[in-house]
Amino acid sequence: MKALETSFKKKAMANQWFLILIVVFILSVVAGSVNPRYFLPANISNLLGQISVLSLVACGQTILIISGNIDISVGANIGLSSVIMAMLMRSGVMPWLAALIGILVAIISAFLIGGASILFKAPSFIVSMAAVGVFQGIALFLTQGTIQTVYGQFETLGSTKYFGFLPLLFVIALLGYLVMHFILTHTTLGRSAYAIGNNEKAAFLAGVNVDQKKLIFFSLNGLFVGLAGMLLLSRVGAAQPSTGMGIELQAIGSVVIGGAPMSGGKGNIVGTFFGVLLWGVIGNALNMMRVNPYIQDVIVGLLIIFAVAVSALRLRSEKSSME
Repeated sequence: MKALETSFKKKAMANQWFLILIVVFILSVVAGSVNPRYFLPANISNLLGQISVLSLVACGQTILIISGNIDISVGANIGLSSVIMAMLMRSGVMPWLAALIGILVAIISAFLIGGASILFKAPSFIVSMAAVGVFQGIALFLTQGTIQTVYGQFETLGSTKYFGFLPLLFVIALLGYLVMHFILTHTTLGRSAYAIGNNEKAAFLAGVNVDQKKLIFFSLNGLFVGLAGMLLLSRVGAAQPSTGMGIELQAIGSVVIGGAPMSGGKGNIVGTFFGVLLWGVIGNALNMMRVNPYIQDVIVGLLIIFAVAVSALRLRSEKSSME
């Protein structure tokens, strides 16, 4: 019995997603007991659609955080790229072309953050913090603060469901997870992310072009942000400069909850997936149980602190086992 308990603890510490899965299961049982509608296919379908946008943003943040970087401007970037998509569609540009231009804007915006961080040798956290105001300001100038609606012009992605249950949005998000998983586990670029996150100087001495790889990481992040903006626009049918605000904290929280330390060098897309799932389940379950929204914020904040604590304990146990 004791051996089984020890084995369980080791597995939980080695795979943080395993702990998340347990928490998701417990939350679902509690929410389903309080409100049986929680387990209805319509609610599950809605939950999958809700976490799709966050999933793509979290995918981009995963490779950044593993490499020791961070971008807190992703929410403002979504706002800027989505209003550009909407404005182009309203002016008569074909939806697919408008979406492509918006995604390109998101990639360029993220690339510039990475470039400025490298050029000025400044932490990406600080550069991206400054970029929030820049992106918001540009979006406000372009729209004059008005909502850009595209009802009926770009709803296929947001409304399509396979088998009447599985949202196309979630299928796209799953593809995003698979692509990022492949990059992190089967490419030189993915190995470079871990190497740079573990020790940037050692990676440079080993022949890794650190600056070039960082620019690619930020560009990939921009690609996923642009795709997220496209999905959000299709799902909501409108965009404004504040669209996407706050999603950066959810994305970063999901990656950290999934087991990636802010210091970089560790993490995987499986953990990020379960981190996003936990975030979505908590929001959905608390709503189904009619918990006060202010209390929900408290619970989410405590969840992130708990995830950081578990991650710290895991890293400490790994270090002690190596000594």
